[in-house]
Amino acid sequence: MKRAVVIGAGFGGLALAIRLQSAGVDTVVVEARDKPGGRGYYWEKDGFVFDAGPTVITAPEALEELWALSGHRMADDVTLTPVSPFYRLNWPNGTNFDYTNDDGILTAEIAKLDPADIAGYRRFLDYSAGVYREGYEKLGHVAFLDFTSMVKAAPALMKYQAWRSVYAMVSSFVKNEKLREALSFHTLLVGGNPMTTSAIYALIHKLERDGGVWFAMGGTNRLVAGLVRQFERLGGKLVLGDGVEEIETLGERATAVRTKSGARFEADMVASNADIVHSYRDLLKGSRSAQRTAAKLERKRFSPSLFVVHFGIKGTWPGIPHHMILFGPRYKGLLDDIYNHGVVSEDFSLYLHHPTITDPSMAPEGHSTFYALAPVPHMGKAPVDWDTVRPLLEKRILDEVGRRLIPDIHDRIVTKFSYAPPDFTQDLAAHMGSAFSLEPVLTQSAYFRAHNRDDSISNLYFVGAGTHPGAGIPGVVGSAKATAALMLEQENA
Repeated sequence: MKRAVVIGAGFGGLALAIRLQSAGVDTVVVEARDKPGGRGYYWEKDGFVFDAGPTVITAPEALEELWALSGHRMADDVTLTPVSPFYRLNWPNGTNFDYTNDDGILTAEIAKLDPADIAGYRRFLDYSAGVYREGYEKLGHVAFLDFTSMVKAAPALMKYQAWRSVYAMVSSFVKNEKLREALSFHTLLVGGNPMTTSAIYALIHKLERDGGVWFAMGGTNRLVAGLVRQFERLGGKLVLGDGVEEIETLGERATAVRTKSGARFEADMVASNADIVHSYRDLLKGSRSAQRTAAKLERKRFSPSLFVVHFGIKGTWPGIPHHMILFGPRYKGLLDDIYNHGVVSEDFSLYLHHPTITDPSMAPEGHSTFYALAPVPHMGKAPVDWDTVRPLLEKRILDEVGRRLIPDIHDRIVTKFSYAPPDFTQDLAAHMGSAFSLEPVLTQSAYFRAHNRDDSISNLYFVGAGTHPGAGIPGVVGSAKATAALMLEQENA
């Protein structure tokens, strides 16, 4: 039996490990933190459960497949419940837009903004269905290891005008500015600027419309726990609290993984779910080819970071849905500040997560759990003093939630804490504190992204947000499918 070592117990690492173990490969997952999950970490404070994220679960069939490989059922380990509306979008002037896959409700919501855009939305939906077929169903689970594979995909990319941005493509179908924002903001959930991210990412609309938006009862952490349970059920081994120090190599082969405690795991194959720059620059110091790759990666464009305020408050809030987007007074200008200018702006847009509306058990009785998330520039663009900025931004965000939704929020807070760009670097070794790894622009997608298998070290593989197809749960689970296919091909060779 061949042995594989997977570095990192994020969604991508766990999904890959399950696929390998299901196929008979003896697999060990080594995780630096005290809990599995990667970006799907969680905290328990004062009776409240706080998910770090991600909190939007789509494409549940991609997750169910990880259990079905061995004849098991995800439902035995994880309870997913649908969320409706998917999101309530709110603008500073008080306009609300409930985003859902109920066609009647969605049509009425569009009509509230501008009835003339209903026909344009129908055309956008057809376009989204087309890019979903080409970009997700056909290309989302296969590796791009050479330029020929990119050439083969080119006709479909050209047909759907992949060189245009999501916002530009949406704008060609609908005219109302609020509707344009409503149909383009999704790229922010995978680290992409709607103004520059390839129009292929419009497939997210079709993905949500067909498959819905879901929540794991107990929090995203319960989905992580279910993945771990399935992996260990199959005989896999998870090592926690022991970060990897080095991927040992000999010539063009990875031979073992050595941890900070001194443990050494010999391997026929190694896969990293760790940050892509950290993997190449820090874990592969002994490989000249890896150091060359690290230097190339560091010159690429990276997604922004996030500032997240977690808070538990007194009271329950039936009028606040599970997911809200609180748009600020600017859209393009704010995106320019985050992605181009490196400015931590005084204004912001927020993603508000309210899990206790779906699962009250995530807070003490009569209380609620929330987090408010604001995209901010990564530390390479905005090298600010976060010790100084943190309390100021935390208060401004809570003030805005109070102004728009919970007037006496500060009096109601039982517990709170924030998570800033330096925390992404400290806890996740994220390059410059980026929350989503490489920015998903066309010139950093598919073949132009970090490859699922290294070009020089023949048994070294990558999974997760930094490799194809990219960030988000469907993306990293898709990367696991693509990477597992390559590893099993080698295992059977």
